[in-house]
Amino acid sequence: MRLQARDVRLAYGERVIVDGLDLGIEAGTVTTIIGPNGCGKSTLLRALGRLMKPTGGEVLLDGKRIDKIPTREVAKVLGMLPQSPTAPEGLTVADLVARGRHPHQTWYRQWSSDDESSVTEALAMTGLADLAERPLDELSGGQRQRAWISMALAQGTDLLLLDEPTTFLDLSHQVEVLELVRHLHQEAGRTIVMVLHDLNLAARYTDRLVAMREGRVVAAGTPHEVLTEDLLRGVFDLDAKVIADPVAGTPLVVPIGRRS
Repeated sequence: MRLQARDVRLAYGERVIVDGLDLGIEAGTVTTIIGPNGCGKSTLLRALGRLMKPTGGEVLLDGKRIDKIPTREVAKVLGMLPQSPTAPEGLTVADLVARGRHPHQTWYRQWSSDDESSVTEALAMTGLADLAERPLDELSGGQRQRAWISMALAQGTDLLLLDEPTTFLDLSHQVEVLELVRHLHQEAGRTIVMVLHDLNLAARYTDRLVAMREGRVVAAGTPHEVLTEDLLRGVFDLDAKVIADPVAGTPLVVPIGRRS
């Protein structure tokens, strides 16, 4: 297991969001967390990425408590892309991606040829080499998301956490980003954890699904194991038919109506 949550409890002040949660992320997989709004998906991802400290239980990274590992060492192993990231106006793609090398910088080790190579490779992997000098605010939504993923790749990590990477993108750009995620997994061997709202895209681009409701894991397994009509009723209050995707063969959710 690359990442594990053991009996994790997460809260904002007195408001408990996640309680008694157990989850394991296997190496070399794409795992997507799904569930209704407010169920704790993004909060859990923040805890897995060490952006939020549990009030109970523990998160393990490669078998060690993540809160006991130095921040710089975590950043060399794990990269996280939060929801709707922002950057200073006028920042170029190359400048953004170069920020991914900050964990490797020290007072005695400044910018090096290794850093330059990592940035160049990250831009090439995401298809942005020709746009390196373009300001971020001149890019399309899909290109901008690829730039942020490039920054995470430049960190040199093989474990990526992506919080709703397709938010605010049209369908074409959603597919563009998820095809990149699949490429990073299949060709570069990355272990990836995502939060997604679109169940059909989650089923198509994921090895394992984790369904949450009210701060707890309700089901975990392959898309075929998790996306059932019973689960959709119980987790999403949704009446739907689940059929085979005619292109990918993965589960395809056809909504009927909200369950009263």
